[in-house]
Amino acid sequence: MAFIPKKRKAINSKVDAKKAYSLKDASALVKEVNTTKFDASVDLHIRLGVDPKKADQAIRGTVTLPHGTGKTKKVLVLCGPDQEAAAKGAGADYVGLDEFVQKIEGGWTDVDVIVATPAVMPKIGRLGKILGPRNLMPNPKTGTVTNDVASAVNEVKGGKIAFKVDKAGIIHASIGRVSFSPDKIAANSQELINAIIKAKPATAKGTYLKGLTMASTMSPGIAIDTKTFVH
Repeated sequence: MAFIPKKRKAINSKVDAKKAYSLKDASALVKEVNTTKFDASVDLHIRLGVDPKKADQAIRGTVTLPHGTGKTKKVLVLCGPDQEAAAKGAGADYVGLDEFVQKIEGGWTDVDVIVATPAVMPKIGRLGKILGPRNLMPNPKTGTVTNDVASAVNEVKGGKIAFKVDKAGIIHASIGRVSFSPDKIAANSQELINAIIKAKPATAKGTYLKGLTMASTMSPGIAIDTKTFVH
Protein backbone atom coordinates (compact mmCIF):
# COMPACT_ATOMS: atom_id res chain seq x y z
CA MET A 1 0.00 0.00 0.00
CA ALA A 2 1.15 3.54 -0.75
CA PHE A 3 2.39 5.55 2.22
CA ILE A 4 0.07 8.45 3.11
CA PRO A 5 1.60 11.21 5.29
CA LYS A 6 -0.20 12.15 8.52
CA LYS A 7 -1.03 15.63 7.19
CA ARG A 8 -2.61 14.13 4.10
CA LYS A 9 -4.61 11.64 6.19
CA ALA A 10 -5.89 14.48 8.37
CA ILE A 11 -6.96 16.45 5.28
CA ASN A 12 -8.61 13.42 3.67
CA SER A 13 -10.54 12.71 6.87
CA LYS A 14 -12.27 16.10 6.58
CA VAL A 15 -14.03 14.96 3.40
CA ASP A 16 -16.75 12.33 3.78
CA ALA A 17 -16.33 10.24 0.62
CA LYS A 18 -19.85 8.84 1.03
CA LYS A 19 -21.52 12.24 1.26
CA ALA A 20 -22.78 14.59 -1.46
CA TYR A 21 -22.33 18.15 -0.20
CA SER A 22 -24.31 21.27 -1.02
CA LEU A 23 -22.52 23.72 -3.32
CA LYS A 24 -22.25 26.18 -0.43
CA ASP A 25 -20.65 23.62 1.92
CA ALA A 26 -18.30 22.29 -0.77
CA SER A 27 -17.12 25.83 -1.57
CA ALA A 28 -16.10 26.32 2.06
CA LEU A 29 -14.63 22.83 2.50
CA VAL A 30 -12.40 23.07 -0.61
CA LYS A 31 -10.54 25.91 1.11
CA GLU A 32 -10.09 23.89 4.32
CA VAL A 33 -8.59 20.85 2.59
CA ASN A 34 -6.12 22.75 0.41
CA THR A 35 -2.52 21.72 1.17
CA THR A 36 -0.56 23.76 -1.38
CA LYS A 37 1.54 26.77 -0.45
CA PHE A 38 0.58 28.55 -3.68
CA ASP A 39 -2.81 29.93 -4.71
CA ALA A 40 -4.19 26.69 -6.12
CA SER A 41 -6.82 26.44 -8.82
CA VAL A 42 -10.34 25.33 -7.84
CA ASP A 43 -11.77 23.01 -10.47
CA LEU A 44 -15.15 21.48 -11.24
CA HIS A 45 -15.44 18.07 -12.87
CA ILE A 46 -18.95 17.52 -14.27
CA ARG A 47 -19.99 14.12 -15.59
CA LEU A 48 -22.85 14.37 -18.09
CA GLY A 49 -25.36 11.86 -19.42
CA VAL A 50 -24.44 12.50 -23.05
CA ASP A 51 -22.75 10.63 -25.88
CA PRO A 52 -19.93 12.94 -27.05
CA LYS A 53 -19.55 10.87 -30.24
CA LYS A 54 -22.88 12.31 -31.42
CA ALA A 55 -22.37 15.77 -32.92
CA ASP A 56 -25.42 17.28 -31.21
CA GLN A 57 -24.28 15.99 -27.80
CA ALA A 58 -20.67 17.20 -27.99
CA ILE A 59 -21.37 19.97 -25.50
CA ARG A 60 -19.24 23.08 -25.67
CA GLY A 61 -19.74 26.74 -24.90
CA THR A 62 -18.52 29.75 -22.98
CA VAL A 63 -19.47 31.49 -19.76
CA THR A 64 -18.30 34.65 -18.03
CA LEU A 65 -17.58 33.94 -14.37
CA PRO A 66 -18.91 36.79 -12.19
CA HIS A 67 -15.71 36.89 -10.09
CA GLY A 68 -13.21 36.00 -12.82
CA THR A 69 -10.83 33.05 -12.73
CA GLY A 70 -8.17 34.59 -10.50
CA LYS A 71 -5.67 33.96 -13.26
CA THR A 72 -4.38 36.55 -15.70
CA LYS A 73 -4.85 34.93 -19.07
CA LYS A 74 -2.33 35.45 -21.86
CA VAL A 75 -4.13 36.27 -25.10
CA LEU A 76 -2.78 36.08 -28.65
CA VAL A 77 -4.71 37.89 -31.39
CA LEU A 78 -4.07 36.74 -34.96
CA CYS A 79 -5.23 39.50 -37.30
CA GLY A 80 -4.33 41.84 -40.13
CA PRO A 81 -2.58 45.21 -39.55
CA ASP A 82 -5.94 47.04 -39.53
CA GLN A 83 -7.00 45.25 -36.31
CA GLU A 84 -3.70 45.35 -34.43
CA ALA A 85 -4.28 48.68 -32.66
CA ALA A 86 -7.70 47.58 -31.34
CA ALA A 87 -6.26 44.29 -30.06
CA LYS A 88 -3.33 45.99 -28.32
CA GLY A 89 -5.63 48.65 -26.88
CA ALA A 90 -7.82 45.96 -25.32
CA GLY A 91 -4.80 44.43 -23.59
CA ALA A 92 -3.86 41.50 -25.84
CA ASP A 93 -0.45 40.10 -24.82
CA TYR A 94 0.59 39.19 -28.36
CA VAL A 95 -0.68 40.62 -31.66
CA GLY A 96 0.33 39.72 -35.21
CA LEU A 97 -0.01 36.99 -37.81
CA ASP A 98 2.80 35.45 -39.87
CA GLU A 99 5.39 35.68 -37.08
CA PHE A 100 3.12 33.81 -34.66
CA VAL A 101 1.96 31.24 -37.22
CA GLN A 102 5.63 30.34 -37.69
CA LYS A 103 6.24 30.23 -33.93
CA ILE A 104 3.25 27.93 -33.39
CA GLU A 105 4.40 25.65 -36.21
CA GLY A 106 7.69 25.46 -34.33
CA GLY A 107 5.89 24.27 -31.18
CA TRP A 108 5.25 27.55 -29.32
CA THR A 109 1.90 27.57 -27.46
CA ASP A 110 2.64 29.77 -24.43
CA VAL A 111 -0.81 31.40 -24.39
CA ASP A 112 -4.16 30.65 -22.75
CA VAL A 113 -6.50 31.90 -25.49
CA ILE A 114 -6.11 32.66 -29.20
CA VAL A 115 -8.48 35.08 -30.93
CA ALA A 116 -8.53 35.37 -34.73
CA THR A 117 -10.39 37.42 -37.33
CA PRO A 118 -12.37 35.49 -39.97
CA ALA A 119 -10.10 36.86 -42.71
CA VAL A 120 -6.99 35.11 -41.34
CA MET A 121 -8.60 31.72 -40.62
CA PRO A 122 -7.47 30.22 -43.96
CA LYS A 123 -3.88 30.97 -42.95
CA ILE A 124 -4.14 29.31 -39.54
CA GLY A 125 -6.27 26.29 -40.48
CA ARG A 126 -3.16 24.15 -40.77
CA LEU A 127 -2.36 24.85 -37.11
CA GLY A 128 -5.33 22.73 -36.02
CA LYS A 129 -3.20 19.66 -35.26
CA ILE A 130 -1.13 21.69 -32.80
CA LEU A 131 -3.82 23.94 -31.33
CA GLY A 132 -6.79 21.54 -31.36
CA PRO A 133 -5.54 19.09 -28.67
CA ARG A 134 -4.69 22.07 -26.43
CA ASN A 135 -8.15 23.66 -26.87
CA LEU A 136 -6.47 26.74 -28.36
CA MET A 137 -7.90 26.65 -31.89
CA PRO A 138 -10.07 29.75 -32.51
CA ASN A 139 -13.73 28.82 -32.94
CA PRO A 140 -16.80 30.97 -33.79
CA LYS A 141 -18.85 28.99 -31.21
CA THR A 142 -16.61 30.21 -28.39
CA GLY A 143 -16.42 33.78 -29.68
CA THR A 144 -12.74 33.53 -30.57
CA VAL A 145 -13.27 34.00 -34.32
CA THR A 146 -14.56 37.55 -34.65
CA ASN A 147 -13.97 40.92 -36.26
CA ASP A 148 -14.53 42.60 -32.89
CA VAL A 149 -11.18 41.55 -31.44
CA ALA A 150 -11.29 44.21 -28.70
CA SER A 151 -14.52 42.81 -27.20
CA ALA A 152 -13.17 39.25 -27.40
CA VAL A 153 -9.98 40.22 -25.54
CA ASN A 154 -11.95 42.16 -22.91
CA GLU A 155 -14.24 39.18 -22.30
CA VAL A 156 -11.35 36.74 -21.84
CA LYS A 157 -9.50 39.12 -19.54
CA GLY A 158 -12.75 39.71 -17.64
CA GLY A 159 -13.33 36.05 -16.71
CA LYS A 160 -14.80 34.41 -19.79
CA ILE A 161 -13.95 30.71 -20.00
CA ALA A 162 -14.68 28.01 -22.56
CA PHE A 163 -15.91 24.55 -21.61
CA LYS A 164 -16.03 21.36 -23.65
CA VAL A 165 -17.09 17.80 -22.88
CA ASP A 166 -14.31 15.23 -23.29
CA LYS A 167 -14.52 11.74 -24.81
CA ALA A 168 -15.58 10.31 -21.45
CA GLY A 169 -18.53 12.71 -21.17
CA ILE A 170 -16.87 14.93 -18.54
CA ILE A 171 -16.34 18.70 -18.48
CA HIS A 172 -13.28 19.91 -16.55
CA ALA A 173 -13.09 23.63 -15.77
CA SER A 174 -11.19 25.95 -13.46
CA ILE A 175 -13.62 28.30 -11.72
CA GLY A 176 -11.34 30.24 -9.38
CA ARG A 177 -8.61 30.06 -6.76
CA VAL A 178 -8.49 28.86 -3.15
CA SER A 179 -7.88 32.48 -2.12
CA PHE A 180 -11.44 33.28 -3.25
CA SER A 181 -14.12 33.51 -0.56
CA PRO A 182 -16.55 30.55 -0.36
CA ASP A 183 -19.29 32.84 -1.73
CA LYS A 184 -17.22 33.68 -4.83
CA ILE A 185 -16.31 30.03 -5.44
CA ALA A 186 -20.00 29.09 -5.15
CA ALA A 187 -21.16 31.93 -7.43
CA ASN A 188 -18.64 31.07 -10.15
CA SER A 189 -19.54 27.37 -9.89
CA GLN A 190 -23.25 28.13 -10.14
CA GLU A 191 -22.70 30.28 -13.24
CA LEU A 192 -20.81 27.46 -15.00
CA ILE A 193 -23.37 24.82 -14.00
CA ASN A 194 -26.22 27.05 -15.24
CA ALA A 195 -24.49 27.42 -18.62
CA ILE A 196 -23.99 23.66 -18.90
CA ILE A 197 -27.63 22.97 -18.00
CA LYS A 198 -28.69 25.56 -20.60
CA ALA A 199 -26.59 23.71 -23.20
CA LYS A 200 -28.42 20.41 -22.59
CA PRO A 201 -29.22 18.87 -25.98
CA ALA A 202 -32.82 17.84 -26.69
CA THR A 203 -31.60 14.36 -27.66
CA ALA A 204 -29.96 13.66 -24.27
CA LYS A 205 -31.95 10.96 -22.46
CA GLY A 206 -32.05 10.10 -18.76
CA THR A 207 -30.08 11.93 -16.07
CA TYR A 208 -28.12 14.89 -17.48
CA LEU A 209 -25.96 15.89 -14.49
CA LYS A 210 -24.63 12.49 -13.46
CA GLY A 211 -21.83 13.60 -11.17
CA LEU A 212 -20.27 16.79 -9.88
CA THR A 213 -16.96 17.04 -8.04
CA MET A 214 -15.03 20.05 -6.76
CA ALA A 215 -11.32 19.93 -5.99
CA SER A 216 -8.33 22.21 -5.70
CA THR A 217 -4.87 21.28 -6.98
CA MET A 218 -3.71 18.12 -5.12
CA SER A 219 -6.70 18.11 -2.75
CA PRO A 220 -9.27 15.33 -2.34
CA GLY A 221 -12.38 15.60 -4.50
CA ILE A 222 -15.61 16.80 -2.88
CA ALA A 223 -18.82 15.33 -4.32
CA ILE A 224 -21.66 17.83 -4.78
CA ASP A 225 -25.32 16.87 -4.68
CA THR A 226 -26.58 17.19 -8.28
CA LYS A 227 -30.20 16.96 -7.13
CA THR A 228 -29.96 20.55 -5.87
CA PHE A 229 -29.77 21.79 -9.48
CA VAL A 230 -32.76 21.92 -11.78
CA HIS A 231 -31.77 20.15 -15.00
